[in-house]
Amino acid sequence: MHVSPRTLTSALLGHMVCVEGIVTRASIVRPKITCSVHYCSVTKKTIERRYADMSSLDAFPSAGAYPTKDENGNLLETEYGLSTYHDHQKITIQEMPETAPAGQLPRSVDVLLDNDLVDSCKAGDRIQVVGQFRCLPGKKNGYTSASFRTALIANNVQLFSQQSEPNFSDKDIGMMRLISKRHDIVDLLARSLAPSIYGHRYIKKAILYLLLGGVERILPNGSRIRGDINVLLLGDPSVAKSQFLRFVLHVANLAIPTTGRGSSGVGLTAAITTDHETGERQLEAGAMVLADRGIVCIDEFDKMSDIDRTAIHEVMEQGRVTIAKAGIQAQLNARCSVLGAANPVYGRYDQYKTPMENIGLQDSLLSRFDLLFLVLDKADPEGDRGIAEHVLQAHQYRTPGEQEGEAMPLQDITVHLATCNMDPNMVGGAAGIDAEEHRKDSADQVFEDQGGVISSGRSLKNTECFTISFLKKYVHIARQLRPQLSKEAATIISEKYCDLRMQQDAENSTLRRTQPVTARTLETLIRLATANAKARMSKTVTRIDAEAAVELISFVLFKEVLEKSRRKRPHTTEGDGGSGSGLDTGSNEETENTIHRPRKRAATAEVESRAFESTSGGSGGDACAFDEARCGKLGLSGIKLPESRLRMLSTLVSRAFQERRVIAFVMVQTSEFTRSEIVAGLDALHNSNRIMVTNDDVWLI
Repeated sequence: MHVSPRTLTSALLGHMVCVEGIVTRASIVRPKITCSVHYCSVTKKTIERRYADMSSLDAFPSAGAYPTKDENGNLLETEYGLSTYHDHQKITIQEMPETAPAGQLPRSVDVLLDNDLVDSCKAGDRIQVVGQFRCLPGKKNGYTSASFRTALIANNVQLFSQQSEPNFSDKDIGMMRLISKRHDIVDLLARSLAPSIYGHRYIKKAILYLLLGGVERILPNGSRIRGDINVLLLGDPSVAKSQFLRFVLHVANLAIPTTGRGSSGVGLTAAITTDHETGERQLEAGAMVLADRGIVCIDEFDKMSDIDRTAIHEVMEQGRVTIAKAGIQAQLNARCSVLGAANPVYGRYDQYKTPMENIGLQDSLLSRFDLLFLVLDKADPEGDRGIAEHVLQAHQYRTPGEQEGEAMPLQDITVHLATCNMDPNMVGGAAGIDAEEHRKDSADQVFEDQGGVISSGRSLKNTECFTISFLKKYVHIARQLRPQLSKEAATIISEKYCDLRMQQDAENSTLRRTQPVTARTLETLIRLATANAKARMSKTVTRIDAEAAVELISFVLFKEVLEKSRRKRPHTTEGDGGSGSGLDTGSNEETENTIHRPRKRAATAEVESRAFESTSGGSGGDACAFDEARCGKLGLSGIKLPESRLRMLSTLVSRAFQERRVIAFVMVQTSEFTRSEIVAGLDALHNSNRIMVTNDDVWLI
């Protein structure tokens, strides 16, 4: 009988059952006596006694304690060399996280292993145990107590794969091969992730790469190059960070949720605990060990203490947990991806500070995250209108076949209000059959039905998305692929990595990074390109995959949007001036290239200098281009300054404020610019509210 630890009841006592679960703790292997031999020096006789308790598979347990005297009171000496023993170990298995009901504590059961079954599994393994379910007497009271503890006497232990596999049909395989040939398959998969959340195209693509992962490499010298992708979402409250985490829990085959305050360092990795009955030390697996080959979702990542965050450094890079405590030294596999959500240091993003000051995390931890997104809450009329329409569409959705104003059938209400399982033959039998048929049809459905949603004038082709069931199957198949890196893709990745290092080290760079660019960034580019190839179900990482990885990493580090991205009408939005390296909240596609003007306030010279630095260098690429309506007009000298020269002048002014640490200075003649160019450029900066020019004085706003 196949059961879970939750369904083991007293009705199954004495029966042979099959239980599946995850090993959460394992005790030390200890010898257990089966036959003792004793010698009496007075009578010159040898006594042999066999032992069998309730934890053995023998039919009748033996009675009596360990003999020390014979029937005449003569002392007995134990012949340890002639006595026989067998290995004994106790493990605890817990029900699968994906099958445990939400809001309830997971159930567990003790399993007793003997002889060759010991050390057949370790903490974090998924196993299937076949054995006899028995009740054992208490350790102190024996049979006098009315309460007994239960255990499973194992007869066979079989290791499972680390992930549960969904059921596939021939139709699913054929549909996956057909859909994978679409040119927009990556955008379609990203759009299918959390369709209830408006915008955030780059975040959805990053989560898609996290679900697919890269390719793990085991080098001949034994070192490991991880293929797991780690993503951190950091930003203001109410920007759907936690909703992304909750959606990943539904899509991933194995995902374990935790919170920053609700988990400790040992709770995430592994802990040494003491058995209350035997008093021995045993190893207990944490969340990351249980999520081996899966995903760990950590909400409120910033609320964790520095000691607890340091504990996961080894897991995020090496994929294992090393324990050397209380005489126990072990290594546990924790090859999992980390998806975290956090708030800035000050609760909300401070536009007058650099991105690194707002993040407030160590570089050693940030470099282990492949992608770090700054999700900011900006006031944008166009984006807010799009969010409002998107949310209202979700409330206006109707199931297929439901008429407007149709009343709910009475039997459906009865089923919802009933406290017992209703017989489908008595109440709603036909409705139950129809629901079962609809469930089968929905399992084979590929695209979500858009019939009940009002499109609001948008094309249905841009709103089509996969169903969750088909998305899980597609991700599961694509994750198993191992694409090989081509020479053309390797060349693009190496050149982009060199450019990122040069941009970081350039003194006059106007870009402000969100995380350090290290050698791990090169591995990040390889993993992202490999994940993009997996999404296309390609066996080779081509130029298309490398360019997609370069586009995403450029946007994450500096919010640098490539030229091929579509741009809406230019407009200036009152918002966060220090958000140049982050991601928009509602309409990130429409306002990626828009320059945001900081609000004016009275502050010290140092704070104002940082604000000007953050505003002028918050974004790269096209973001440095000034709005033609504001900055392209003729200056006082009648000369229209080109955009490239205007950027050089803006950088020169910014460096002057930073080096002199003043709020005003007199602009003098330089060798790079003529007097007329300086006048025209300062006038353009003055019109865009970057600086204020009075006579010959240049004031910082």
